[in-house]
Amino acid sequence: MSRYVFPFEQGRANQRDLLGGKGAGLAEMSYIGLPVPPGFTITTEACNLYQELGQFPEGMMDEVWENLRLLEQKLSRTLGDPDKPLLVSVRSGAPISMPGMMDTVLNLGLNTQTTEGLARLTQNRRFALDSYRRFIQMFGNVVMHMEHHRFEHILQEVKDEAGVTLDPDLNESYLEILITRYKELVREVTGREFPENAREQLEMAIKAVFDSWKNPRAIVYRRLNKIPETLGTAVNVQSMVFGNMGPTSATGVLFTRNPNTGEPGMYGEYLTNAQGEDVVAGIRTPKPIQEMAQEMPKTFQEITEVCALLEKHYRDMQDIEFTVEREKLYLLQTRTGKRTARAAVKIAVDLVREGIITREEAILRQDPDQVARLLYRQIDPSAKLDVLAQGLPASPGAASGKVVFNADEAEARGNQGEAVILVRPETTPDDIHGIVAAQGVLTSRGGMTSHAAIVARGMGKPAVTGCEAVRINLEEEVFYVGDVKVSHNDVITIDGGTGRVVLGVVPTVDPGLSEDFTTLLQWADDMKRLGVEANADTPEDAQIARDFGAQGVGLCRTEHMFMGQDRLPVMQKMILAETLEERQKALNELLPMQQSDFYGILKAMDGYPVTIRLLDPPLHEFLPNIPDTEKELALARQEQRTDDVVRLEAILRRARTLFEFNPMLGFRGVRLGIVYPEIYAMQAQAIFQAQAQLLREGYHPVVEVMIPLVGTLAEFTKMKELIADVNARTQEAENIALPYKIGTMIEIPRAALTAGSIAEEAEFFSFGTNDLTQTTFGFSRDDAESKFLPHYLAEKILPDNPFMVLDREGVGRLIKIAVADGRQTRPDLKVGICGEHGGDPSSIEFCHLAGLNYVSASPYRVPIARLAAAQANLRHP
Repeated sequence: MSRYVFPFEQGRANQRDLLGGKGAGLAEMSYIGLPVPPGFTITTEACNLYQELGQFPEGMMDEVWENLRLLEQKLSRTLGDPDKPLLVSVRSGAPISMPGMMDTVLNLGLNTQTTEGLARLTQNRRFALDSYRRFIQMFGNVVMHMEHHRFEHILQEVKDEAGVTLDPDLNESYLEILITRYKELVREVTGREFPENAREQLEMAIKAVFDSWKNPRAIVYRRLNKIPETLGTAVNVQSMVFGNMGPTSATGVLFTRNPNTGEPGMYGEYLTNAQGEDVVAGIRTPKPIQEMAQEMPKTFQEITEVCALLEKHYRDMQDIEFTVEREKLYLLQTRTGKRTARAAVKIAVDLVREGIITREEAILRQDPDQVARLLYRQIDPSAKLDVLAQGLPASPGAASGKVVFNADEAEARGNQGEAVILVRPETTPDDIHGIVAAQGVLTSRGGMTSHAAIVARGMGKPAVTGCEAVRINLEEEVFYVGDVKVSHNDVITIDGGTGRVVLGVVPTVDPGLSEDFTTLLQWADDMKRLGVEANADTPEDAQIARDFGAQGVGLCRTEHMFMGQDRLPVMQKMILAETLEERQKALNELLPMQQSDFYGILKAMDGYPVTIRLLDPPLHEFLPNIPDTEKELALARQEQRTDDVVRLEAILRRARTLFEFNPMLGFRGVRLGIVYPEIYAMQAQAIFQAQAQLLREGYHPVVEVMIPLVGTLAEFTKMKELIADVNARTQEAENIALPYKIGTMIEIPRAALTAGSIAEEAEFFSFGTNDLTQTTFGFSRDDAESKFLPHYLAEKILPDNPFMVLDREGVGRLIKIAVADGRQTRPDLKVGICGEHGGDPSSIEFCHLAGLNYVSASPYRVPIARLAAAQANLRHP
């Protein structure tokens, strides 16, 4: 028979899956002798059975009551006893941290009688009444599903009547009035009295925490962070300690290192005479932890020692929740602290230097997607700023957008591609969908460890919190800073690195790589097997990629070179040509343009291979669309512009000729080269002339020519002969050897299935996984992503968007077949991928496992690809 409940002293850190992160942390701290209020954990297994059965599993509550009895004996207090009442907290704790997403109930066990008992026991009736009103509010919201703002409205009314601003200034009389009104509200909304029986309270609270595993914000968070639905949450029942017992009591949250920068030293906040939710929810703006050195020096010293012990024990930066009850320190939680990408890199590198972890561990601890945020844009330091206000720098990065005041609007507009900044007094877990869609978050209350700060940091969103100069009026949808009024839809910029709030759009700059990040990537390069190249279509992109550590260009898309305003008319002239002579004339104009581009890219990547894909897209893409041309032609006729009429009639005629119902499967790629070989011949000549120029200048260009969309050996052979002929003629004309490799892009299933024969002639394969995914699934990417793919993902018909994460079962199987068959024919066949998947960590792991030689990613994904390639080799050597 399963066991569902474990006292803290019977668990250990390695039982996260069963006890959840919080339960395992409490158990481990109890084991190593730290001051943890005693309690017990109800397992994740019990939660999963509850979700499956719709009720508590048989025997679970019997175990709860037995463990409660042992807890009561240990503390000489009893739940519900009017003289010596035991109070407990009931808190969630999943195996993977989900801060703020699930529910917590504090002060459970209070009722009319036990509140008076607590008052006698502590000789502090105000404290007892304050705890009871907090319990009614939290229990009413979490367990009885009442709206939080209704309690807040009553609280504000009573504070107004009392003539006070802060909650702690309410005296006993007004707290009694508040409790009475809270109970009346419960009766009015739920149709029942607030529960007085403490055991009933506990059973209801456990059920509410289990239910919170399926609440909307938790579901959104799991989907966003790819946390499995099957993990479940544990429930921790822990004896209460009180930070709201007067000036010698406090509550706080801290990190053992700065979670924004990674700098060593405690980073956190605390409040005297407060409970934990006051800090996390941003109800009061807390004090920096360093101020405790003056206010509570003995406790501060204890906390400093605990931080050092826990960091050494867990070998990582810790996020710690604590309460001080009348000068006695208690620890309520420790977990591996969430951190920004910058901090993650610095902490890992510092821990290696301190001898606490190995270089391999430092690499494996990085989340490649999070590290990508190191490359986020920052405010241009030379920009003139109209700084409106200064808040706390809660999550780095800069973002501009229109001001919106509620999460639903932020989600709706953000999902339509609009840049918005979500502005709130403070955020709650229910706002997560709006934070996801917004460019950034600004709050007027809350600290660096508030909900908004933690969630934004986890998502890599800029956030400024605790900006008290911002006075928000939600009803009118405006905020004021002094005399300045900022309305709904006005544009602001927030700088999450400095805490500045700026009026209007501000210019931003690309960030550079820090010394620690460079060190980490150097370690990664020593540990990876896969080469990392870049997709680059301009010399500038190639240089950026090289600066980021790319070892070549795995995809240079030549069609992007024709889109410039000076080049498009020449390209259109070539497409409109009706004779070979006319077409060749236009190609001769394009030749020096192409040569210049290839020269710049090969020079930027000197000594590394540059894979140049010959023209791939359908020709109609270079022409204006038919409806627009028809309108322009009608206007030209009306205005009797004869030359324009002739030109537009030619464009329209050619556009109609080239029109295709399904152009992605039509006249493009190698098919263009076979029908119009002069196009590919011009491109090849431009490549080899650029190569010759660089060789004469003392550079070392490494040229690879790639034929796109090949499906048969005959297609490839035809183009290979064409390229060889151009190469021979250019070598003769330039009087210099021009070595090169020729290969193909595998992007249709037939090419993958006949790779063995294609490899007889091709020297390398590059998998174009964007098109290979389209042709394997039979999906049109643009249509799929806008119409049915979101539904497929929501319904779990597909685990991931296959255009973002490579489909291993289908597309991946084709890749494996092509690699195996190709190398059977040509053992030294070079194989890589160059689609968007080249920068995705999961897809990079697949490429490592499939035996590819390299991946090619967009320039700004190159550092992520280097890191992911190292992780793949460490996990699968």
